[in-house]
Amino acid sequence: MKEILLATLAGIIVGILFKLLKLPLPAPPVLSGIMGIVGIYLGGKLFEWIVRWFS
Repeated sequence: MKEILLATLAGIIVGILFKLLKLPLPAPPVLSGIMGIVGIYLGGKLFEWIVRWFS
């Protein structure tokens, strides 16, 4: 839980800093970005499952 809070805090700080400097946010569009992260997570879990299944 601590990692999640620290990551969220870091993201908020970066977002504020980018807006203060009037730079575009360094993030993909919201839904596609979230789905990309979910896909990476699911791919990693699927790989672990396959390795365990065939080991």
